[in-house]
Amino acid sequence: MAGLWFEDFEAGMVFNHEWTRTITETDNRWFSLLTMNTQPVHISVAAAAKTVWKKPLVNSLLTLGCMVGMTVNDTTFGTTVANLGMTDVKFPHPLFEGDTIRMKTLVVAKRESKSRPGEGIVTLRHECYNQDDVLCGTCDRAALMMKRPVSA
Repeated sequence: MAGLWFEDFEAGMVFNHEWTRTITETDNRWFSLLTMNTQPVHISVAAAAKTVWKKPLVNSLLTLGCMVGMTVNDTTFGTTVANLGMTDVKFPHPLFEGDTIRMKTLVVAKRESKSRPGEGIVTLRHECYNQDDVLCGTCDRAALMMKRPVSA
């Protein structure tokens, strides 16, 4: 499915994204080490066993990446110019290796770009849920979106 044009978004729209993903041990270790986050709670079973969680936590930036990446196909695929920023990033409940996640997106707002006439800004609130429907992450993302091309 192609992404939506700026004009297609309306405040209050909700997307319950179809895709799910199970976060594996390999995903968590590779992501953490690739991004040079050597926090033992992400990469060491022995170290994580000594924490309150007793097992490795999924790296929160992997969660954030999935919140955006898993929502692109339904919202901004091929129609976004750029991400302008993310705010209000929160992780109210931990994710663990083996958890299966799904995403939900709410269109919070949209407005015309003041400096780019063929584009507009859409604010999307992404939410990440685990297999038990527990909210594990949220973020608001400002996306600079293309307007629908004018027919020749």
